[in-house]
Amino acid sequence: MYVLDQDQALEFYTGAVGLEVRTDAPMGEERWLTVGPPKQPEIEIGLIAIGPPIPPADRDTIRDLVAKGSVGGVIFETDDCRATFERVRAAGAEVLQEPIDQPYGVIDCAFRDPSGNMIRFSQPQPPG
Repeated sequence: MYVLDQDQALEFYTGAVGLEVRTDAPMGEERWLTVGPPKQPEIEIGLIAIGPPIPPADRDTIRDLVAKGSVGGVIFETDDCRATFERVRAAGAEVLQEPIDQPYGVIDCAFRDPSGNMIRFSQPQPPG
């Protein structure tokens, strides 16, 4: 996931979202930074700075697309969507959608991370 500021993204994803650092290592002039859910060690989400290998002429375009929320997103499953919503909102994230019961069987909500990426939290609705 492209981010505009790796330190700000790291603070958001570990603090507000509750992920943990998997890797934080220098790679020449770049930084390899990944996070993931504590109970799912096999999952890593890269928080990638906009730089190489993207050609210099394209970097401003990518930054603009990320800031607009036009470059994908992530959906996290949670046991309590409403509690997760309150925690992430209290951390200052921009709310895109408050928790809502969806007709396809989940309760979900949506935010923008500090870079502009859309992130969603989804909870399966109880049967019935």
